[in-house]
Amino acid sequence: MRRGLAGVAVLVAVTACGTEEGGDVVVAGTPPATPYGGPLYVPATDSDESGAAGRALECDGTMYSGGGAETWSKGDGGRTPEGGLRTYFDIEQPDVPRTGYRVERRSDGRVLFSYDVDGRTKVAVVVAKDGKDRPGWGPEASASCDPAELPASFTEAHGYEIWTDGDGRRLPTTVVSSSAGAAHCDWQKAHFLQTGDGEKGRLYARDPDGVLPSGMLTAPYDGDVPLPASARDTGYRYQDRQLWLTADASTAYVRTPDGVEAWPSVKEGMGCK
Repeated sequence: MRRGLAGVAVLVAVTACGTEEGGDVVVAGTPPATPYGGPLYVPATDSDESGAAGRALECDGTMYSGGGAETWSKGDGGRTPEGGLRTYFDIEQPDVPRTGYRVERRSDGRVLFSYDVDGRTKVAVVVAKDGKDRPGWGPEASASCDPAELPASFTEAHGYEIWTDGDGRRLPTTVVSSSAGAAHCDWQKAHFLQTGDGEKGRLYARDPDGVLPSGMLTAPYDGDVPLPASARDTGYRYQDRQLWLTADASTAYVRTPDGVEAWPSVKEGMGCK
């Protein structure tokens, strides 16, 4: 599973308790033209724990997250496959929609539920009955595409800031993402931006009120700077913000209608605990 913003816990928490979208957890839906036809049980591996759920996805990019299931006690599992899907939400607390799923396939005591966008599966959950240390119906495997592939109504309501490219296409959060700072560290007045993912990612911060710890940033934040002649427009946009970078990418230059801000890099290993 991807660790957002280079492991720094600054993303707005997605509180997915209950069925806050106000719809049914499972809907009849429209059967796909080509439903997933592979096995509903695929053993997890060290490199991929998503099992059959990962194979059932139809992402535009790569799989964003995926995994197996936790164990649970008697009474926690559902009495029906739909109850098993609710168990998945209750146990895993995933950052995905909680309503609008449909049954894509049933086979050998397992049911594949899918959440589709424009007829393509973006979240997949395989539930099974009476697994080892998992009494009742519950999740066996789950997987999801990048949040940018989910509806804008969901991402906006759950605090995701989805950037776009020069043509207005939503960019994966593994390419660029941003968010307000974590409330439990009193960093709400700061803002973070990450380009890339994992070891190739770089994290920047906007800190006009000086709420971040001393020494966390590689340089002071500056809210009014000239745009360096060597800076290039990445084409990345979020609302009225434009991202410009120089060759060394040590500072993110964020252009707005009011001018240019210099967001310094966050030092490696620094973050909200």
